[in-house]
Amino acid sequence: MQLDLNETQLIIQQTARNFAENELKPRAREIDENDHFARDLYLRMAELGLLGMTVSSDHGGSDADTVSWAIALEEMSRGCAAVADMQGLCKLMCDLIEQNATPEQQQQLLPALVSGEKICVIAQTEPGAGSDVASVRTVARQQPNGNYLLNGTKHFITAGAICDWAVVVATTDPALGRDGISLFLVDRETEGFTVGQKTRLLGMRGLATSELVFENCEIPESAMLAPPGAGFRKALGSLNAGRISIGAQAVGIAQAAFEESLDYARVRQTFKQPIAKHQAVQFKLADMSMRIEAARLMLRKAAYLHDMTRPIIREASEAKLFASEVLQYVTDEAVQIHGAIGYSAESTVERLYRDARVYRIWEGTSEIQRMIIGRQLIA
Repeated sequence: MQLDLNETQLIIQQTARNFAENELKPRAREIDENDHFARDLYLRMAELGLLGMTVSSDHGGSDADTVSWAIALEEMSRGCAAVADMQGLCKLMCDLIEQNATPEQQQQLLPALVSGEKICVIAQTEPGAGSDVASVRTVARQQPNGNYLLNGTKHFITAGAICDWAVVVATTDPALGRDGISLFLVDRETEGFTVGQKTRLLGMRGLATSELVFENCEIPESAMLAPPGAGFRKALGSLNAGRISIGAQAVGIAQAAFEESLDYARVRQTFKQPIAKHQAVQFKLADMSMRIEAARLMLRKAAYLHDMTRPIIREASEAKLFASEVLQYVTDEAVQIHGAIGYSAESTVERLYRDARVYRIWEGTSEIQRMIIGRQLIA
């Protein structure tokens, strides 16, 4: 594993960093306060080649590796994690379509997703099924004409309110458990496919999170991306790359909180000297820096192994778990270093603190990650 970034990766890092500093960071508070999806920034990612960077060049992408993608996500998350997460979503959906859709579907969707013209989401989470994919209750019943009738409600769907397509995790037979799970590619214009209530979030605002409702939604047989049984494996497989995405974002937010704290500690004075001169504050900064660097290295390793087509179930879970818990630690310490101003909605670290909380929940809770790691260790 090469720890130094190569020339291409350095260019990607600098591009993403400039975008974060000059365009994302100045808009982050506005996006958070107004809770609106910044489509112009989404399209700007496409313009910079960051949106569909891992997609095949045959479909408009850049053929970038996973390490480059993780680097870009980290850098953009330093500016605004909500925008970065949309890039992560685009990559994951492009992966699912590139790996499972027909050539005709790929040609129809992938260039539109890479350009930012269209948005596809993963419709998996339900009230009783989040990390437990096998428990989904959205049902797809095949009709005599070969089509499927889709019924169910999905909750907490990132970009659900603005999506053009959805990859829906559904069961063809609830009695079969995981063996009945399939994936379906559903057009937003399909009759019976409606956007439900928008979800108000503590942090990570601007993601257009909402319910998706399917009521007697008739879809063609060709809409099936993965047949019963294979759908469960495909849905879980996408989580490995998803955990790299979430971990990279967590490192980026933690880095932003650390930088804010370091800058503040250098200028805030108590007892006639900057608080950075106080050993208690120096120790906090040292621990923050150490943990961020460890999380970054774990993420880079998982991304590298993914590029080597090695199994990364344990590595992805460990990296996501550690990075999300480092993020919680760092943002908490950042608020502490800032003192009262850190608890104010006027401060950047207050927003970062709120954004941080979901990272121990989505793409599998910390408890689920520990279960996965434990099972891998004793297998």
